[in-house]
Amino acid sequence: MTFYTAKGDDGTTGLLGGGRVPKYHVRMEALGALDEASAALGLARAQCAAPSPKGTLQTPSILLEVQRDLYKLMAEVAATPENAVRFHFIDASRVDWLEQQTDEVSTMIEMPKEFILPGDTLGGAALSMARAIIRRAERRVVSLFDEEEVSNPDLQRYLNRLSSLCFVLEILENQNAGKKTSLAKP
Repeated sequence: MTFYTAKGDDGTTGLLGGGRVPKYHVRMEALGALDEASAALGLARAQCAAPSPKGTLQTPSILLEVQRDLYKLMAEVAATPENAVRFHFIDASRVDWLEQQTDEVSTMIEMPKEFILPGDTLGGAALSMARAIIRRAERRVVSLFDEEEVSNPDLQRYLNRLSSLCFVLEILENQNAGKKTSLAKP
């Protein structure tokens, strides 16, 4: 068994449902950003340790579920417009789940009243990096939506809420480690 197909050696890549596009196509840029976001969340998950009020490791379990959602979201983005409905897994219920997680974490932290700087803990810094990558992925998906390459508005909403969740989780990770989150103004 080989781990390569060589089909992309011509500078194109296949879509779910058939057809090929250049590797620099806006859809591939979106998929690349989403893939980076999942990898960054994995790095954060490996470093985070904030417990829930019940004593379980909250941040890693939330991030694992988010990574699974991103995998499904990438399938919809990778599908041709005619086949996207077959891969429609991200909907309003997943956006609601993100909002619930963000709201729950928000009750556990002191929200800064100014802009913050990343880097107070490894987990927090990894979450900040993931948030920045998620924002880029969101911009790419919005572009696809505007160009009518994807039609599910919940993809944009999910990514928008996900960046908010990463922000509050960063503060939670810093707080859990006994570190005060650094503010942009001294």
